[in-house]
Formats: sequence, structure tokens, C-alpha cells
Amino acid sequence: MTALDRDDSKPQLPPVTAFGPDFPFAYDDWITHASGLGRVPEAAHGTEVAVIGAGLSGMITAYELMKLGLKPVLYEAGRIGGRLRSEPFEGSGGLIAELGGMRFPRSATAFYHYLDLLGLETRPFPNPLHPVTPSTVIDLEGEQIYVEQGDPLPPVLAEISRAWHDALDQEVDFDTLQAAIRRRDVGAIKTVWNRLVPIWDDRTFYDFIASSEAFRRLTFRHREIFGQVGFGTGGWDSDFPNSMLEILRVACTNLDEDQHHVVGGVEQLPRGLWAHAPDRPAHWPAGTSLARLHGGATRGAVVRIARDGDDRVAITDRWGAVRSYPCAVVTCQSWLLTTHLNCDESLFSQRIWMALDRTRYMQSSKTFVMVDRPFWRERDPATGRYRMSMTLTDRISRGTYLFDHGEDRPGVICLSYSWMNDALKVMPLGVEDRVRLMLEALGKIYPDVDIAGRIVGNPITVSWETDPHFLGAFKGALPGHYRYNHRMFTQFMQDRLPKAERGLFLAGDGIAWTPAWAEGAVQTALNAVWGVMRHLGGGTQPGNPGPGDLMPEIGPLDLE
Repeated sequence: MTALDRDDSKPQLPPVTAFGPDFPFAYDDWITHASGLGRVPEAAHGTEVAVIGAGLSGMITAYELMKLGLKPVLYEAGRIGGRLRSEPFEGSGGLIAELGGMRFPRSATAFYHYLDLLGLETRPFPNPLHPVTPSTVIDLEGEQIYVEQGDPLPPVLAEISRAWHDALDQEVDFDTLQAAIRRRDVGAIKTVWNRLVPIWDDRTFYDFIASSEAFRRLTFRHREIFGQVGFGTGGWDSDFPNSMLEILRVACTNLDEDQHHVVGGVEQLPRGLWAHAPDRPAHWPAGTSLARLHGGATRGAVVRIARDGDDRVAITDRWGAVRSYPCAVVTCQSWLLTTHLNCDESLFSQRIWMALDRTRYMQSSKTFVMVDRPFWRERDPATGRYRMSMTLTDRISRGTYLFDHGEDRPGVICLSYSWMNDALKVMPLGVEDRVRLMLEALGKIYPDVDIAGRIVGNPITVSWETDPHFLGAFKGALPGHYRYNHRMFTQFMQDRLPKAERGLFLAGDGIAWTPAWAEGAVQTALNAVWGVMRHLGGGTQPGNPGPGDLMPEIGPLDLE
């Protein structure tokens, strides 16, 4: 089921959640269980554990370790939040540009656990063709498709929607897989998914579309439009070279459905966890927070990770201070381990190094402006259409999103949200040149709309590939990368590793099966928490097994 053909008249079924499919473990149940995640021996209480990176994964790792009675020590090279970066417009009274993650599917139940913990409000994201989006324009090869909220889909979009659904069900038994995910039927999920893994790991998303019987009945132009519209959010032709497994994970867990944005900015989540004092933490007195444990600030950038003796990890920060820990969690982008950090090779096996180094990161660029009011809700008297729409185009701007904060407040326009080659095209340009370029492109679509005349304040832009702390937006697995992902995801299971490779745990969305989605960052953080607990002699509570406890039984298919 897609955003293009959702039928709300159907009977209510159990919700689709990010339950697998590679590792169908109920992270949401584990973290909400009354008995807690687990415990460490009292002798380990107060033990320092290094956590490298204060993005979402690092912050959740640190927060949960603190609740266990440990003392996480967070290192951060830039700012708290990582790629959950909400940049305020100067003088706007709280309006922000979401430079990183900005739309979060309701199926991401572990992620929403932490949003709800802090009481953060979310609202539906104004995606193309979404009920909260007044109108959508698809501009391709100079021709436009205009769709208003509540209108029936134009025939060409209806044909594409049916073809996508038919291709999924005919080629990969999608409906059976998603029904099993709804029921959380582990056996049924594994039966379908483990059959698909060796077939679709070696094939691209584009191969799936081009070779499916459903799309072969249509024209090449249908494929082009599908690349613009995607299956709910637009711009998916940038993912055409990716492994089809990666796209199937997104589709079957509804990560591209029912997406929300966080009112006031998602950066509130990692910053809120930094300041939040959990109820009844082990060992620590009431009112303890990560901020209090750190004296108000994280430690600085890490420049070296080394082995200290047989069973400790030495972390050196940018000022030369060296601290030794019984274990550490690394949540930064994997390429940094071979380019920006002096990381001892012996800490990981060569198989893990191969996986970390072969990880492929996708480029991404966004450019935002603030305008005097949400003028796009006005009608053009000549045409009767809205003056401007959420826009998907093959022009340089690619995706343009409109954020309405009320008639009495300025509006925010994401002039351009682009990926890969389109992001690289603007990489050398400054923010003003980017704005001019995007306005020129949009001027071809809306020749009578003076967007520039409505801009107030200073524009905001980002190119994640030029940020030295990230080097790209997120991982995009190519065909043949399943084995690499398997190695990284299961690295927290260390009982069988040589002693020299124990005690350093990997986490972050780049380690997850679902890169680019905050849920993957949360899940791998929780994996690392389980690994640290076990490393320090602890374990989970009776009746609430953790990911490592169930890995031998329901772990991802091993193709090695």
C-alpha cells in the first residue's frame, strides 16, 4: 500500500511497525517493559563508558546507560544532535529549517517512545499528494501535473500507483510479508524475507522496476514520473542504483508512510534527552541527567582510539587528553574511522574494516528561505489554482516543500531538497547563489509568482558531503552489500570475538538495516546498550530478553 493508493475505508488492522524484517525484534516492547532493559552488577555502578558522537544514537546510548547506573562520557566534535539539526531563522520567533532528518514515520515506534517521553508534539509532514498538502505539482520535461487536496489522482499517477503495488505483490509477495509484520509473526516474516535476501541483494531498485511485469506494461515515461513521485515522498530516482532490499525494507515497514515532523524542530529530542532526568535510575540520585553528569558540556572531538592494555579502550580528544575506559560505543559516520580518527586496526577484524570502508554514503543538499506569509494558500484568480504548490521537478531544485505556521506568521520554504548528482551540482555554491539558482528553476514553473519579493531574513543551506564530521547524508547500500551490513549490525555480539576486538561497539543509522531513518539509529543504540551490559557482567531482566539474547534464534540470514 502506498500514499498514492491508500484506502481508509478498509477495516482497521494491526499497525505496520518497523519490526524487522531482517531482525524481527520488538525494540519498542523491550524499552517499555516494566522491568527495564536490564542491570549491571553493583560493583560496576558509576563505571565510565565512552560514547563517541552526541547525535540521536549516541544520546540514546548514553541516556540508557545512565539509567543502568553507568557513567557515560559523551564526545562530540560539533554540536549535540548530529544530523537531527534544526537551524533557527534569525528573529523568526522559533521558525526553523530542518537540515537533516525532518520527516518521521509513525511506524518508527522505538523512536516515538523517546519523542513521547519528552512530550514533543508532531504534525503530519506536507509530503506530495498528502491530505495536509493543499496542492502538488509534478513538473517533468516542461509538462506539469497539478493535483489538489482531495482530487482523484490523474490517470497517469493512478497507473503508476497500481503498477508499484502489483510489482511488489507479484515479485516479492509483499502483501504476505506486510501482513506478517502487522501480526509480528516472526516465523512468517523470516520465511518470506530469508527467501528474498539472496535474490534481491544483488539487484538494484531500477532493475526491480524495469523488469517487473507490472511496469513493463507501461511506458518509460511512467518510470520517469515514478522516479519523481517515488512512493509517497518524491525523489526516489536517486535510489535507483541502490539494492532493492533496501527499498523493500522501507516499503514493508511503512517508513515512507504517515510521516510527521516535530513542532519546533527535531533537535529538541537529543537536546531533551541530554537534559532529562529519568525516574528511578539505578545508582544515581533523583534529578541526575546527562548534562549534570557532564558538568553541562560534552567532551570535544576524538582524534584517536586505541587499545589500553588487554581489556580497556583509550580515547584521545583534540586537546591531547587521554582517558581509559572498559568499553566504548562509536556512533559517528564509519568513514571517519579511517579518515579523521586514528583508530588502531586491531580493534576491529579486517572483515569489519572492509564493511566500514565499503559503506557508500549518499550526498544531500537543502536550501531554505523564510517568506513573509504562506502565500501559497492564495488562489490565482486567472486559473483558480493555488499560486504555488509542493513541487517535484526534474529541474535543479528537485523537491520544494512548503511549511505553513499560520496566516499571522512567516512561512518557510525548502526551495530545494536534492540528492546525489543534483546535490553535487550545487556543492561549490554559496547560499545566495543556491537561492538564485533555485528561484530561477521555480520561475519556469511559476512564472507569475514573485517568490524572491517575499523572502525575509537570511537563507539557510547545507551540503552534508562537505561537513567534515559527516562526509555525506546517510548510507545507501549498493547491490552485494548485505554481507557488509550483516557484519556491522551484529558486531555488538562479541562473545565469540578475540579479546582484542571486544569492548568497542558500533551504533548509528549507518550500522542499521534502515539507514537515513531515525529508527535505525535508535535500534542500533539499544543493541550497543545490550552489548555494554553484557561486557560489564550484566544482563537483561527475566521476562524481557534483549536483542542479543534473541539474536541466535531470530537473527538476520547469514550469507557468509
